[in-house]
Amino acid sequence: MPLADILALGSGGLVGLTLGLIGGGGSILAVPLLIYVVGVGSTHIAIGTSAVAVAANAAAGAVFHARARTVKWPCAIVFAVSGILGAFIGAKIGKAVNGQVLLSLFGLVMVAVGVSMSRRRNNVGDPDIRLEQETARRLLPALIGYGLGVGILSGFFGIGGGFLIVPGLIGATNMPILYAVGSSLVSVAAFGAATASSYAVSGLVDWRLAALMLAGGAGGALLGAALSRRLASGKQVLSRIFAGVVIVVGLYVAIHGVISLGFSS
Repeated sequence: MPLADILALGSGGLVGLTLGLIGGGGSILAVPLLIYVVGVGSTHIAIGTSAVAVAANAAAGAVFHARARTVKWPCAIVFAVSGILGAFIGAKIGKAVNGQVLLSLFGLVMVAVGVSMSRRRNNVGDPDIRLEQETARRLLPALIGYGLGVGILSGFFGIGGGFLIVPGLIGATNMPILYAVGSSLVSVAAFGAATASSYAVSGLVDWRLAALMLAGGAGGALLGAALSRRLASGKQVLSRIFAGVVIVVGLYVAIHGVISLGFSS
């Protein structure tokens, strides 16, 4: 097997593992992995290809969480439907932006997300929260607003948005983080599918690489989802460590994009 294929499989496994374990992170690393590890030359193709892998890996993790009854379906569906519209809007805008500019902005978003992750605190939350007639007036506006905003960012940068969705779900509903992680994967899968379809129509998906990342990511997603239920205290430590990785990689991506812009101008 060629080295590039092995690297794509490994990258997919890392994406799936982190998605299943902490509800995000793999998606925001997928584009840098494809560009700097696998060697994809086009930022737009990397975004389109990663969106395919992220959507499928998130769906696999969502299935596992659903079986464990850690998905708040009404909240997850409202968030996802709102975000799909945002993802199509974001993807249309993103395809019109210069690849190196997009990469630089992507790096800055990674840094911001990493800083937000590092400041996140444990949240006990209300495990009995439900979106129903009595709570709709309070929950629906926040779920729709967060969903639309996160969807736009997801489509623009080709990320699943898990690290934005999880705190969004917690902020909107006060659900415990375990339920937010499970519920977020529904939106990650939906946003990724919306972004992937937009890029696929424009011919900006490498289907062979996407298939390799899917093969590696399916097992990683199931393993991550299984571990998420067993690492309650360790998961917070893992989130902070991963936040540091996201910040470092984001700085590298942003600086590399700016330097590339300087050479091309």
